[in-house]
Amino acid sequence: MSWRKDHRRAERGYHHGNLKEALLEAALDLIAKKGPAGFTFADAARSAGVSPAAPYRHFRDREELLSSIAQRGFEQFESVLSAAWDDGRPDTVTAFERVGKAYLAYAREEPAFYSAMFESGVPVDSNPTLMAASERAFNIIRAAAERLAALTPPGVARPPALMMALHIWSMSHGVASLFSRGDSSRRKLPMSPEDLLEAGVLIYLRGLGFPTDRRPGDTAPGEKSKSDQRSSVPPAPPPASSAAGSAAAGKTAQPASPPGPPPGPWGSSRK
Repeated sequence: MSWRKDHRRAERGYHHGNLKEALLEAALDLIAKKGPAGFTFADAARSAGVSPAAPYRHFRDREELLSSIAQRGFEQFESVLSAAWDDGRPDTVTAFERVGKAYLAYAREEPAFYSAMFESGVPVDSNPTLMAASERAFNIIRAAAERLAALTPPGVARPPALMMALHIWSMSHGVASLFSRGDSSRRKLPMSPEDLLEAGVLIYLRGLGFPTDRRPGDTAPGEKSKSDQRSSVPPAPPPASSAAGSAAAGKTAQPASPPGPPPGPWGSSRK
């Protein structure tokens, strides 16, 4: 009886229905509980309910298992950041702020993936597929930085977009790692992580010479805000009877005043 039970367990270990996915899920669970350095390849196999030899059917070693998790995390991360950026709509500043919030939200909601991506010690440049996934995610931040750099005011040297992207990524990662984690390592703050990141970006942009009292809806040179688009449409002519009445009264119809700028960006108008 005992031999048959062990035999069935061994068969189940080597003939798992979806072994690769089971191992990835088991490793994610272990990362969430112990961190990316807190378990062995055999621990992942045991957690997945398979024999210690079974994982080698899909992964060369523990590092390759972690690489696969990190790659999946970067693919999700890219999707989240891309949706937040939305190609800079409705304007650069609003979309850029959404990207920062999305960055922190992903770290908070997917702590195991985030830890595998940035804290596992897996060399990204040794795995071309992982490197490509990582670069695609970073390119969302870089695209946002390029649009933001286009807001550089006249008379101020335009900063390199790559430098801005790296600086803002560093700030975002620091706030996410220290204060916006979804695990017990998160530190307490007297403000929200989103407010802390926004304040840091404001100070950074002010140091670069950006006018940080701009209002939301301000756009980069060459862009048109929704209010600009509406004001560029010529007004409909007045009804004939109204025009005749104005002429009879000896009055000249006055054009409507153009709409004012939309209300408050990055700080001064916020309560």
